[in-house]
Amino acid sequence: MKIGIVCYPTFGGSGVLATELGKALAQKGHDVHFITYQQPVRLNGFIPNIFYHEVQVPTYPLFDFPPYETALASTMVDVIKNNNLDLLHVHYAIPHASAAYMAKQILKKEGKNIPVITTLHGTDITLVGRDKTYAPVVTFSINESDAITAVSENLKQETYSHFNIEKQIDVIMNFVDVSRFQRKPIDAFRKVIAPNGEKVFIHASNFRKLKRVQDVVRIFANVNDVVPSKLLFVGDGPERSTAEDLARELDISQQVSFVGKQEQMEDILAIGDIFLLPSEYESFGLAALEAMAAGVPVISTNAGGLREINIDGVTGHLADVGDVATMTRQALEMLASEEVLNGFKQRALEQAKKFDIHHIVPKYEELYARFL
Repeated sequence: MKIGIVCYPTFGGSGVLATELGKALAQKGHDVHFITYQQPVRLNGFIPNIFYHEVQVPTYPLFDFPPYETALASTMVDVIKNNNLDLLHVHYAIPHASAAYMAKQILKKEGKNIPVITTLHGTDITLVGRDKTYAPVVTFSINESDAITAVSENLKQETYSHFNIEKQIDVIMNFVDVSRFQRKPIDAFRKVIAPNGEKVFIHASNFRKLKRVQDVVRIFANVNDVVPSKLLFVGDGPERSTAEDLARELDISQQVSFVGKQEQMEDILAIGDIFLLPSEYESFGLAALEAMAAGVPVISTNAGGLREINIDGVTGHLADVGDVATMTRQALEMLASEEVLNGFKQRALEQAKKFDIHHIVPKYEELYARFL
């Protein structure tokens, strides 16, 4: 198959999943064409049947806001025609699904029908999509897609609850390449981070308010009072400064490291003991799944789709949003002994294997085949 993939090229979950899906499809012999405004961060290394097409957005004094959606639709048309693509798979509804609809109509006038599959990832439905500025277009473009998928059962239900969706939504869960995260801990790296054998906590996100990074700091501070520990913050975003300020206020800044955006998460997760994800909402929780694939148990909230991957008392623990005290207690219970902690680590890995890329990618191939 010749498949076009449209996504955001950033560190967010939708871009990561779309890129990993494209790479997996290419490894199975399909031609994959990425269409976006810059090369996706996970698209590294040369794969001969992966192609990248940059969306160029011209700027004119007339435009206060360059018309990206129009440029994207035009680029889609150009790539589909010149490469004879079989279908278009767009990730994140805004603005990809509406641009795909426009491209589809242009091509239809020229006698070519291009199936469009739209995958919903989370905030395109639960946050941005609900805004009355975007909601009518989001609803229309989703309904005009030939197939719709959601990355969790929770997101599927959220979509039906807040939009007048007339079509079936198929749930195809997020996935992880477990083999990629099976790294042995690098002793030298761990000794730099935890020179005295401290336990290592990790949080990775885009540091938006939704992620509640201050809760991460408070949980860690409480645990560190009992069990000497270190905390790694991976990523960046608007709430980073508040987390840094709170760490200084609680006098734990020497135990907390902000390492910025990282592409090789497997190297960092390999030294982790517990992954903290106290988000207000996660449609799925790809960061948690990647941690589990590295054998790192997760303490998270029970919000959104997290309950579908993190099993309370098995792969980690769940707690209500904002319940710092409970999450602190859960962490201390997990750290009670190496035997207890290692049990959680092993079960986290076994759970992650259920979401291995080799189980999930064939489901997308089956979906594509329905339209070819």
